[in-house]
Amino acid sequence: MAVTSVCVYCGSRMGAKPAYEAAARDFGTGLANAGLRLVYGAGDVGLMGTVARAAQAAGGETFGVIPEHLVNREIGKRDLTTYVVTETMHERKKVMLYNADAMVLLPGGMGSLDELFEAITWRQLGLHNKPIVVLNTDGYWEPLRTLVEHVVSEGFAGADHAEHLQWADTPEAALKALQS
Repeated sequence: MAVTSVCVYCGSRMGAKPAYEAAARDFGTGLANAGLRLVYGAGDVGLMGTVARAAQAAGGETFGVIPEHLVNREIGKRDLTTYVVTETMHERKKVMLYNADAMVLLPGGMGSLDELFEAITWRQLGLHNKPIVVLNTDGYWEPLRTLVEHVVSEGFAGADHAEHLQWADTPEAALKALQS
């Protein structure tokens, strides 16, 4: 399956290291330059705003999905190619996943983890077979990698479930993983 749309899960905050913002900006630019549509949470704050603005500046198509209760909190980015307001977070995640051919996780917090784990669970249950890439900027997601390995080693998931995640250390490597 050719990837044309990428769902990006990332923080509504910038995080502690400038490398996170730089990677988000480079990834957004790279998506647009590769002709890939950005699907994301429609906020104009934190790393998600950075990814969207970079994709837009590079001429990329953007598809944002935000629940009504977060429009003000995450400053809904209304100048996107497509801007969708949902009633609930559950609906937001469903619309994002259904409108993307792959998912990429950038640094983020609990919401990003929620989105990632739902995508992994849906894949485990056979609801999709889309690639899931973890952009591990400056080793941010190493604890997640350790946790996934632990879940497998303790017998709560098969090794094939850990293989649902592809790991990339740079935006360029994440984009390459999407195109392989």
